[in-house]
Amino acid sequence: MSAWLSIVGIGEGGPDDLSGPARTLVETAEILVGGERHLAMVSNENVRKLRWQFPLDGIVKKINAARGQRVVVLATGDPMSFGIGSTLARHFSASDLHIVPSPGAFSLAASRMAWPLHNCTCLTLHGRPLELLHHHMLPDQRLLILSHDGTTPGKVATTLCDAGFSLSHLTVFENMGAKNAATRKGAAENWNETDIESLNTIAVECIAGPDACYRSPVAGLPDDAFVHDGQLTKRIVRAATLSALAPLPGQHLWDLGAGCGSVAIEWLRAAQDVQGQGARASAVERDPSRCAMIAQNANRLGTPFLNIITAENEHAMREIDDPDTVFLGGGISDGSLIDAVWDRLKSNGRLVANVVTLEGERALLEAHARLGGDLSRIAVSHADPVGSLTGWRPAMPVTQWSIVKS
Repeated sequence: MSAWLSIVGIGEGGPDDLSGPARTLVETAEILVGGERHLAMVSNENVRKLRWQFPLDGIVKKINAARGQRVVVLATGDPMSFGIGSTLARHFSASDLHIVPSPGAFSLAASRMAWPLHNCTCLTLHGRPLELLHHHMLPDQRLLILSHDGTTPGKVATTLCDAGFSLSHLTVFENMGAKNAATRKGAAENWNETDIESLNTIAVECIAGPDACYRSPVAGLPDDAFVHDGQLTKRIVRAATLSALAPLPGQHLWDLGAGCGSVAIEWLRAAQDVQGQGARASAVERDPSRCAMIAQNANRLGTPFLNIITAENEHAMREIDDPDTVFLGGGISDGSLIDAVWDRLKSNGRLVANVVTLEGERALLEAHARLGGDLSRIAVSHADPVGSLTGWRPAMPVTQWSIVKS
């Protein structure tokens, strides 16, 4: 059976700007699916029109029920670039789909800025937290951002200023390709535009001021990057732990006994794509005040999709999906937690555990004897004043066990 579900990218010029074959798909459709704006562009009153409903589960069921009919979904620009095409591709096979893209907002904005698209960071704030920006505000970075609505450029400008990037330059493209297209330009510190069209794309040239606050994407952020009460995997040990955890896109991390969430947050920063959706992490912490710290840290460091669970480890484990990776940072005094986690860990999954107590070390030695893996001792000393001189002050050594479940 040939593809029955077509996804046609359409610009502000409407169907008249489509290629001949794409226009034919729209004109001969038995069912058209889209938003109010796109459906209003099609004058055919005989076609059945379905408008988007959120959440999308209901409309996906209606589309699936129309299998065998000529169904055309109208999308904005390139349907596979943060568009509805990527969503429908999770519900329908490639053989069901016929996708016809038009130039997308990123391509159009990049061409107007004369920016090589492959050198830009492309992200969307449409229906997503503004805090995603915090992960991408870096010196000389070029950002292309799909806005949620007309207020988004102002919020982006404020976020830049708050982070010390007030000199950054914003260019806002409204209704690209339409007769009423417009462009606004200005520095973040002087941005005062308030009547921007809802359909807009923002180009940001990040310029760091002398007080700019930004963080390297490399694991091992300074300890003071996190709000914490002392329950924190320290920087050098954390960097070694992230190396052992080997973050990968698309995987799910359990951080059990998360403290202030430093490991889960850095794991996401390393594993996620620009939307924060290339990986998932569940941070489990029984102390509500620490969970509040985790939430604050996640927002400040650009990982607002972190799943924070206030519960004991054993209870939380019954509520979350099986992990690809697990970090045990505390609460290991016997092998019961290790065994429970090992049973849930996916094949080829990684388990990393850090302990500082003799009881925890005994549990890791027993697990190592039964299951194998690697044992390491991490001993760190810092230079501190000794009277008028300086000497090495050792921190408590950390025993780390890491293993891949074959």
